[in-house]
Amino acid sequence: MSTTPAPAPTVRALLARRELDLRLASATDDAALDAPVRWVHSSDLADPTPFLSEDVVLLTTGTQFAEGAPRDVDAYVRRLRARGVRGLGFGTEVVRAGIPEPLRTACRRAGIPLFEVPYRTPFIAVARAAAEAIAAQAYARRSWALDAQRSLALAALRPDGFDATLAELSRQLRAWVGLYDASGALTHEHGPRERRTVAGSAGAVDAVPRDAVGAEASALLRRGGGTGASVRLGGLPVALQTLGSGGQRGVLAIAGADLDQDARAVVTAVVATTGLALEQRRLTAGAWSGLRAALVDLITADRLDLARDVAADAWGSFPAAPYIVAVADAAAPTGAREVLDHDGATGRLFYGRDDDGVLMIAAAYDRPLLDAIAERLTWRIGVAVATSDADVAAARDRARLARDRGRAGAVTDVADAPGDLLDDLASAGARIRAGAELDALRRHDARHGTALEATLTAWLENDGAHEATARALGVHRHTVRARIALAQRLLGRDLASFPDRAAVWTALRLAP
Repeated sequence: MSTTPAPAPTVRALLARRELDLRLASATDDAALDAPVRWVHSSDLADPTPFLSEDVVLLTTGTQFAEGAPRDVDAYVRRLRARGVRGLGFGTEVVRAGIPEPLRTACRRAGIPLFEVPYRTPFIAVARAAAEAIAAQAYARRSWALDAQRSLALAALRPDGFDATLAELSRQLRAWVGLYDASGALTHEHGPRERRTVAGSAGAVDAVPRDAVGAEASALLRRGGGTGASVRLGGLPVALQTLGSGGQRGVLAIAGADLDQDARAVVTAVVATTGLALEQRRLTAGAWSGLRAALVDLITADRLDLARDVAADAWGSFPAAPYIVAVADAAAPTGAREVLDHDGATGRLFYGRDDDGVLMIAAAYDRPLLDAIAERLTWRIGVAVATSDADVAAARDRARLARDRGRAGAVTDVADAPGDLLDDLASAGARIRAGAELDALRRHDARHGTALEATLTAWLENDGAHEATARALGVHRHTVRARIALAQRLLGRDLASFPDRAAVWTALRLAP
């Protein structure tokens, strides 16, 4: 990250302070010398770990080692290592001359930097030096954060402010920054993409595992609600945050930077401004929605040719025939416009609001696109195929029927829609008429305890066969014959004729 140079609070930084005259007393690796130090504490307790926090440097005069065996020294150092102590300073010439050799050996084995604090250097001077380094680091980070936010504000004022802000954030963090839209597609990216060695990894790794980051972004969008995540992907730290109202407008992703408190404050400011920009884009999208609705009106008026020309001028292209025509529920899920806009920008999809839903048109071979939209948005969508422009209006009506029979999160083809033709005729008026048709039959059953309606239903289901109906009902076939004859008289129908049989069967299906 870009910061004002300031000595980092580390063991190496303490050793570099000449006025302290500290001397490294045990061999150790660079990582241990450069690990961050949060504080310096002094103690001569045999076990100071209950009183220590992680990432501290411990100073001691060695009183606890006056008569200690080497194994006691080993146990002491192991406890320090387990507690997360970053270094051990030994004050010489206080209770003993020099550093005990068993302590050198134990620190070397544990990987804890051991350094000598000469008699003329008080422990308080070492603690003060560490405190100064910590304060300088904190001041540098706060100064960087203020400068970064100022630079980001200036970037936002540029003509390409949206993209410029993301580019400036990448520069300030020295990290890859990506923006995913509501559909989970990567729309903007800035920063390093080359392969590089990451600290702590076994070797070179891809600087940005964009597929894995995209999968995490899509998962966040599905959850919504202003959520965020911090993960490691491909050996890199990755931070993600949803944007906009309900966390459904997009995701800001940052890869390759460990974000401290000040960096997170800068990112939060960008999340707020970017989310606001996305919301403003959504508001201006209202005009485009009006145009789309007008084009849908043209399509339903059999003027697809004109609608195609206008759509091609506005968005670059229009799907080619044969078409798959889809109708989705009018109550569009959050983020639906962004998802549809993404596919519409590629020319694969046209969409617009219909009188009772959302009309979508894609090429017939692009059915998987609609499946993905339904699953992504948990939307109920019905589809039908139109082989030419002239078939689109009729296909829309069939798709609407399929939608009404379908389920959320799935695409239902009109040919696979549950129910049958009679279900489509089941209007309130038809049900009333059917009940009136059966009224005499039902009143007789209620008055005399007969089962004429049940017998008639079973008889029609068995193609008018008395023997099969008798077996189904568990009665004698002569009983069936007598009941059917009585039902004919009550209904005033000739059940030997197909039209009357069909009328009675329809009444039985539709009557409430």
